[in-house]
Amino acid sequence: MKLFRRCQRILILSLLSVSVFAPIIFVSQRLKNLSTTGRKEFIEDLSNIKYRTDGLKLSVEQEASEGLKEPRKVLYEDKDLVSAVSYTLKENHDAKKSGNVGDTTDMLEITENGTKYENQDGDNQFQRREISSMSGEKKQLNQEIVQQDQNAHSQSRKVIDGKIKQLKDVKPNRAVPHDQNVQNMRKVTERINEMKDQVVRAKLYLSFTPPGSKSNLVKELKLRIKEVERAISGATKDSDLSRSALQRMRNMESSLSKASRAYPDCSSMTTKLRSMTQNTEEQVRSQKKQVSYLFHLAASTTPKGLHCLSMQLTAEYFALDPKERQFPNQQKLHDPELYHYAVFSDNVLASTVVVNSTVSTAMEPEKIVFHVVTDSLNFPAVSMWFLLNPPGKATIQVQSIESFDWLSTKYHAALRQNSGDPRYASELNHLRFYLPEIFPALNKIVLFDHDVVVQKDLTRLWSINMKGKVNAAVETCHKSETSFHRMDAFINFSDPFVAKRFHADACTWAFGMNLFDLQEWRRQNLTTVYHKYLQLGNKRPLWVAGSLPLGWVTFYKKTVALDRRWHVLGLGYESGVVRADIDRAAVIHYDGIMKPWLDIGIGRHKGYWSKYVNYEDSHLQRCNIHA
Repeated sequence: MKLFRRCQRILILSLLSVSVFAPIIFVSQRLKNLSTTGRKEFIEDLSNIKYRTDGLKLSVEQEASEGLKEPRKVLYEDKDLVSAVSYTLKENHDAKKSGNVGDTTDMLEITENGTKYENQDGDNQFQRREISSMSGEKKQLNQEIVQQDQNAHSQSRKVIDGKIKQLKDVKPNRAVPHDQNVQNMRKVTERINEMKDQVVRAKLYLSFTPPGSKSNLVKELKLRIKEVERAISGATKDSDLSRSALQRMRNMESSLSKASRAYPDCSSMTTKLRSMTQNTEEQVRSQKKQVSYLFHLAASTTPKGLHCLSMQLTAEYFALDPKERQFPNQQKLHDPELYHYAVFSDNVLASTVVVNSTVSTAMEPEKIVFHVVTDSLNFPAVSMWFLLNPPGKATIQVQSIESFDWLSTKYHAALRQNSGDPRYASELNHLRFYLPEIFPALNKIVLFDHDVVVQKDLTRLWSINMKGKVNAAVETCHKSETSFHRMDAFINFSDPFVAKRFHADACTWAFGMNLFDLQEWRRQNLTTVYHKYLQLGNKRPLWVAGSLPLGWVTFYKKTVALDRRWHVLGLGYESGVVRADIDRAAVIHYDGIMKPWLDIGIGRHKGYWSKYVNYEDSHLQRCNIHA
């Protein structure tokens, strides 16, 4: 019995020894058959199998322990991308040399969102490599390792090429270029016009049908007309022209094709279209005349708010004591060493903006003397306004045209024959030709129109070399500018008297901001020249109404050109005045009928004018005058 137990114990120990030492011997024998690199890979593969789960768990725990941060946004150029790819390939090659094949594969398996997935192909390759290692065939194992390297290279190349393609396909988030927007708008406009033409053709075909006809074609055309007109009316902006509108356009074209087969008479169709065209053109001409008339009516009519303001100020002016109606510093009015500016206006707010903008932008406002001349009707209102709102350190004088006794004999007789045109017969408009008589003690003066705004200091203007000329002004003879004017557009060069003395291609210039040398004016006696041309224009049509053509002929070859930055025109027209030109201009001019104090004024230009108006003033608020 004891012997049996002893044998049993020996057998069990033998089996345990075999189970323990057999794997050790087997592994040692396998390692002897492997190369150094293969041995390391085999051991690392075994360790990877054992510790892969722990490694993943550790990386997740490390990420959870750290605060997550948003990745930096980096915009790579093509050259940077190529260098990055080269660096990545180099790292992969170095990793293979060091034997970290598993790490390289894991790196290539990381997706864009940072998630790491198991590679099924990699596991299969590992299994095949393990089987081959168990078989002990060294040559086959080496071939599999080489094949894996090639697969890794090809896989990495595919991944990198895919990234390159993605980066190149990604377009920056930029706004659509202006040219592309314009092109899209043109395409939409063309389609809308084409749809309108379809409606006209459909209505034309309906006009050929007998009255009261209820055929299927008539019903179809009427339906198509309603559909297309509804699509056109709903297209308030470019994006509103939907696919359904285009489908309606195709349906209309199909219906028109049926109608063309039903009504093949081209001659009657042509006659009808010609009559419709003539009727439409006549309506357009009538509408244009009406629009032009309404615009000029709005421009020549005093707004209700300005009329209210004038009445309030006039009533307050006459309520003052005569001693309270005097302006201070009147001793400066005749000092030729100061900077004298003049504006002739019957508009309280307009003259206020001219004065305020000039004084507020001046470096030495105490040297400025402003002469405001108005008519007798608006003299109390203008005077009261500047008594209540004096222009700071500057000196101001308000005069009435009725106080110039010498003007009644020289001026009214010459303009009496043209009293039918208010622009031509306006006393304030033609008063500019009498500056030496109005200001006999002055040597120079700057004349403003009442629709200008001064944006910069004008001190340097007074030191400009006049070169013996009388007038300094900005030229308007450059075709590239919106203020372009030609002499023959305002002056009748078919008259021999005009053709002999003036040239049609002579450079024109603008009123609005002009520096006049009054001494040279008196020496050349240009006021007499003006009267001569005025009387000739009364006898026969030599020029259009207004003071501009008379100024051109009076100061012909007596005008020196100023830099264009001194005076920018066109803000009273629907013109494309460049914003940069407006901002850098010393004086901007609202020439045209769209004045900034009118409702028809151009909205994008009103801000330059309105910032010099104090809309918090009680008089303006009572008259409901707002910006």
